[in-house]
Amino acid sequence: MADKLRAQQQLEQLQTRYVGVGHADTTKQYGSHFFSQLEWLSNVQRDSLAAYIGHPAMLEHFSVALNEPQERVRVQFIDKMIQPCGPPKDKEEI
Repeated sequence: MADKLRAQQQLEQLQTRYVGVGHADTTKQYGSHFFSQLEWLSNVQRDSLAAYIGHPAMLEHFSVALNEPQERVRVQFIDKMIQPCGPPKDKEEI
């Protein structure tokens, strides 16, 4: 029982320290939790883009694959971080 409590405390500590690991309301479930799913997907996409920007070798790999200069790819990734999963859908469409 103590291990379970310790694991829960560590998870809560990570959740307060790092936004990308989610919180109790962040879920991947479908249906009525669409906006929580969108939040989770956005966090994952932003974390990935930040990792690509932060590692010059990865950025170079993407720039070669896209046949674009590194700076242009970096700016495109930064622009994608604003709305990584596209504009949010209305509640009526769900």
